[in-house]
Amino acid sequence: MTPKAISIVSQLRREFYSLFAVAMPVQVSITPNNSSMGNLPTAYWIDDNKLLNYLRICVYTAPDDLLPERPFILRMFVNKGTGIVATTKWSKDCQGINQGWNFELILLPEEILDFLPWIVNLVKSHEKGSAPFLQEPPHPFESTTPISDALLLNEAWTQKAWQFASCLPNRGS
Repeated sequence: MTPKAISIVSQLRREFYSLFAVAMPVQVSITPNNSSMGNLPTAYWIDDNKLLNYLRICVYTAPDDLLPERPFILRMFVNKGTGIVATTKWSKDCQGINQGWNFELILLPEEILDFLPWIVNLVKSHEKGSAPFLQEPPHPFESTTPISDALLLNEAWTQKAWQFASCLPNRGS
């Protein structure tokens, strides 16, 4: 990744995690960035069901010195992926990791902050187990994926991210 891309994603992580922590109705903690150990910062919280949940923002693709024209695309995971918060960070009440649902969103850096209220509402909806979450996203999803299908499949691409990634091999796999 170029130094500019590294700086942008670091700033977006800090801003998104901070705003997410304020918007959530429960206490959200953020792990420190330890890139030398390969650990990216993660926001995590214990929900009302006493399950550990986490959110992580990663780079899907980014420009670098060899491919400066490569699109800059991010991936946001909720309860999905590796590098889950160490068990020493869990509270005594925690009954384990929430494996009941997960979600992955692939989007552009300029779209991520717009998704903050949408992600908060998605998390709240799943915790309550209420009616299906059908709130329209702030940026449209890839046109062949209706919102209800994307949420059922636990993965969505924004239209712009999908378009920018069109030149990438193995997109969406």
